Amino acid sequence: MKRKMVTIDGNEAAAYVAFKTNEVCAIYPITPSSPMGEWAEQWSVMDQKNIWGTSPTVEELQSEGGASGAVHGALQTGALTTTFTASQGLLLMIPNMYKIAGELTSTVFHVSARSLAAQALSIFGDHSDVMAARSTGFAFLASNSVQEVMDLALIAQASTLKSRIPFIHFFDGFRTSHEVMKIEQFTEDDIRGMIDDDLVIAHRNRGLNPNHPVLRGTAQNPDVYFQGRETVNPYYEATPEIVQEAMDKFASIVGRQYHLFDYHGAPDATKLIIIMGSGAEAVHETVDYLLEKGEKVGVLKVRLYRPFSIKDFMKAIPSSVEFISVLDRTKEPGATGEPLYQDVVTSFAEVVGTEGCRFEKMPKIVGGRYGLSSKEFTPAMIKAVFDNLEPKTFKNHFTIGIHDDVSHTSLEWDNNFATDGNSFGAMFYGMGSDGTVGANKNSIKIIGTETDNFAQGYFVYDSKKAGSTTVSHLRFGKDQIRSTYLIEKANFVACHNFELLNMFDILKHAKDNATFLINSPYGADDLWDYLPRHYQKYILDKHLNVYTIDALKVAQETGMGVRINTIMQTCFFAISGILPREEAITKIKDAIKKTYGLKGDDVVKKNFHAVDETLANLFQLKIPEAVTAAVSTFKVVADSAPEFVRNITATIMEGRGDDLPVSAMSPDGTWPLGTTQYEKRNIAHEIPVWEPDLCIQCNKCVIVCPHAAIRPKVVTDADVKMAPPTMKFTGIKGKEWADDENYILQVAPEDCTGCNICVEFCPAVDKVDKNKKAINMTLQRPLRETESQNWEYFVDLVDLARDRVRHDTVKGSMFLEPLFEFSGACVGCGETPYIKLATQLFGDRMVIANATGCSSIYGGNLPTTPYKKNVDGRGPAWSNSLFEDNAEFGLGYRLTIDKQAEHARELLVDMGDAIDAELVDAILNADQSTEPGIYEQRERVTKLTETLQKIDTARSKNLRSIADNLVKKSVWIIGGDGWAYDIGYGGLDHVLASGKNVNVLVLDTEVYSNTGGQTSKATPMGAVAKFSAAGKSTGKKDIGMMAMAYGNVYVASVAMGASDAQTVKAFIEAEAHPGPSIIVAYSHCVAHGYDMGDGMNQQKKAVESGYWLNYRYNPANEDAGKNPLTLDSKAPKIHVKEYTQQETRFKILGKTDPERAEMLLEALDTQSKKRYKHYNDLASISYVKEEV
Repeated sequence: MKRKMVTIDGNEAAAYVAFKTNEVCAIYPITPSSPMGEWAEQWSVMDQKNIWGTSPTVEELQSEGGASGAVHGALQTGALTTTFTASQGLLLMIPNMYKIAGELTSTVFHVSARSLAAQALSIFGDHSDVMAARSTGFAFLASNSVQEVMDLALIAQASTLKSRIPFIHFFDGFRTSHEVMKIEQFTEDDIRGMIDDDLVIAHRNRGLNPNHPVLRGTAQNPDVYFQGRETVNPYYEATPEIVQEAMDKFASIVGRQYHLFDYHGAPDATKLIIIMGSGAEAVHETVDYLLEKGEKVGVLKVRLYRPFSIKDFMKAIPSSVEFISVLDRTKEPGATGEPLYQDVVTSFAEVVGTEGCRFEKMPKIVGGRYGLSSKEFTPAMIKAVFDNLEPKTFKNHFTIGIHDDVSHTSLEWDNNFATDGNSFGAMFYGMGSDGTVGANKNSIKIIGTETDNFAQGYFVYDSKKAGSTTVSHLRFGKDQIRSTYLIEKANFVACHNFELLNMFDILKHAKDNATFLINSPYGADDLWDYLPRHYQKYILDKHLNVYTIDALKVAQETGMGVRINTIMQTCFFAISGILPREEAITKIKDAIKKTYGLKGDDVVKKNFHAVDETLANLFQLKIPEAVTAAVSTFKVVADSAPEFVRNITATIMEGRGDDLPVSAMSPDGTWPLGTTQYEKRNIAHEIPVWEPDLCIQCNKCVIVCPHAAIRPKVVTDADVKMAPPTMKFTGIKGKEWADDENYILQVAPEDCTGCNICVEFCPAVDKVDKNKKAINMTLQRPLRETESQNWEYFVDLVDLARDRVRHDTVKGSMFLEPLFEFSGACVGCGETPYIKLATQLFGDRMVIANATGCSSIYGGNLPTTPYKKNVDGRGPAWSNSLFEDNAEFGLGYRLTIDKQAEHARELLVDMGDAIDAELVDAILNADQSTEPGIYEQRERVTKLTETLQKIDTARSKNLRSIADNLVKKSVWIIGGDGWAYDIGYGGLDHVLASGKNVNVLVLDTEVYSNTGGQTSKATPMGAVAKFSAAGKSTGKKDIGMMAMAYGNVYVASVAMGASDAQTVKAFIEAEAHPGPSIIVAYSHCVAHGYDMGDGMNQQKKAVESGYWLNYRYNPANEDAGKNPLTLDSKAPKIHVKEYTQQETRFKILGKTDPERAEMLLEALDTQSKKRYKHYNDLASISYVKEEV
């Protein structure tokens, strides 16, 4: 049977083999390995079969620790079982991995290797995680490319069954896991040929079974434990030969030959690089280039890293080698060298000088680090590594790819060096969430499927949620592509957003005579005049062919909204000539059907219409003979920005972070606040414009704004007179205001994301024109300059004193300065309004523990940070630990604050003679239950500190260092439902039970939003999500009811779109509660599948249907003889379908399985109404305070 060619990424390649060769998959999402579990779950729902004719069971657990426990249990009862993970997830599996290996249990864990969180988190790839697990007893098999992922996944499965040693099959996160490549997919017969059923049966027979019971997992004492550990030696000694046998058998079936160590290069090479992972392919390519130049170089690709076979390793290296450079994609601080380097040095030290050794003397061996966090590793860098093997330049323990001006470990490289590959290169610059990446994935699949070319697609994007830049790198050609690095010189460059011209030097990557496609709001006749000067120069100097289209106009006219991906994809095929135009259009439409078919015929038709209209709106630019523009690109940040922002932040924003030296980085990961204000992303096509005459000054638009981009102020007549001429004001309503005070509502035009939520939520409608409100969306570009001037004036105006407004109302609280602004969250994000509100109310005293997830990424992702200080220099102090331990992390904050406050009070008493007695008494007995009380205590502590500075004693210094804790601090533990409901629930439960004064904010999107939308225990019944492709069959976990069971925990469930006033009340009550509090906040999300501009309306429907309940449980009420539970929701008045029918996550099941969808939605409606009745009954109980 002929094998078919497929264009897939590394994750899918691994999942294909794992699914075919296992019975159970225990999974948990973590970037970048999540798609492997998603594929397995999807195939299981589709009832696809493994090679034994059954569909594997796929089970999502609550954490990676749980997944590895389930794997262990399934293995111990005889099932062929696998899992997929990366990074911190792999570390959580380590305890079980020791058990699995210790019990000689056959399994393969597929790992998309990723950086570990150290001074910072990174979702990108290196070998830090797998190297941290190398002592578990697992065998390690490394794949270098997408084809190898599929091949070695099968070899690992065959090897583990025969050796009984469990395997980690790993490949580089993102660089391989997400690289789309045209590869050969083997057949089920190929797989069957590799898997010995007798070994499978033997594995089953070792499983625990009461029909032939044994005991496994004993506790052993010093007398026998050591001996027991040594019993496994023969198994590990046999494993390398078993793996090589599997490789040989694979070659006989499929035709591709692998070895434990594969050498490529000159047979008489004197210089050698030893490496594993995707970087080996770039070295292979560079070696070929250097061989043509007559250099004697080679590369040794390490495939089986554990057990490390010294015999096979030494046999693979030419005896002519004199100089060796060992490259590790990890860092081990304090070690004598990185792991692979140490193994290589040890191997030579053990063998050289012994009988039969082919080496007369020890080669000179150096080690180096490269590619951490997917850092680029190019032929130029590889050439530098080879050059470092010259005796004059020999440097050990070096780094390559960075500029180390601190420890001076780095090698210099020549960026002009290139291997001049024969492939066609295309680069596409887009914005996050605009569909560019998805369209280009379809493009590379079309090219791979419909032509004889090899094809490769790799996609660069940071971890922002929206508004970030994406760069797609597509290569294709007649020769195999080994270029595991980004395109430096492209035949085709596309700019999908005109604003990117002012942010990046896009055309520096264009080859001479390349094609440049630009999405522009200006027509072909006018575009040249709007291009910055150096772009005009690029076009003329490089003789570029320029094409333009107003893709946004086409999208809006064809009903696509702001999604331009299909339009720009059509342009690419029309211009590039890769396929005949008509054939390309047909293939694009086929891809549209496949991609969007389940979203409905209407979506497909709109995309078809967009394709058809594209060609009529695509024009080639007539290039003038000379540069005419006077202006080059705009500055990324203003000259008025702080020095750090100008020198460091701006460099990262420009995409030149690779150029920053080590000295520019903080050694402990500390970063300044308030830098998003300098970013000015200009991603909104339209922004809200205020109509003062219609405005009722409710500030509702302000509270729902996800990015703090629309704000009110109260200003004087004098401020009005000094304002820019286009700035709008109106008299302020209310008796509490002075006659000379005015109301202003101002938008930050360059920071607004254009989500439209404020307009949708605005209650003030024109009585004549019902489509007109107090704020209305208007094109941003014509307003940008004047509104930017207005914003600059606005931010310099003095904020109202905090004691002039009521904090417990929507209107009043929104006059408070937000200390969270302009984050990189998704357009229309449902989470950020809650965080912004918390910072307005408590920001000057907040200490935030943030679980890993969406809120940690938009809250703490470089280059800019949205948390900021107020004019007094105070603001939220923020940190992220991990995903699973956030509650405990935040509890640690509280323990420190309480302990140091206690010690400070002790010292105050001890030093009473040296400090004013009235001051001491006032501090010790201060009432800090209100904001004025906190302010007064802060003044007292300032006075105390001034006094202590005059006292030169050890106790004085000690007290001065902790006196700040005498002022109330507000500890907030923030995270999503994946953390609170699942992986972190055990810790959360413990913290709530502790009685400590912490505030928990659960941003409930009902899915794992950050990893791509997988099911959590918060996902509602009937919703389709990743890991629940058939619709979730169980109900949502009632985390609020569980918390109420303690009795002393303040609990609130809020949905801002249903009641913003109730939300404000809940936050104030929660923070005032002297014990633990938890707020569960409904947060609409792009994963729900509708226009986020309708997010608040959807929240309202969720409450009106009874699906979501708004309530507050305040233990203080019970002390006052009142019912602690207040149900703020009214009785359901609509069927839950009126809520769910707006969301793709529910609608999609109606298309794939209408009967099941109807059954689940009816069950959800019944469950929702039953839950409302239960809460209503509880809230109706009469409480009478008992007399003592």
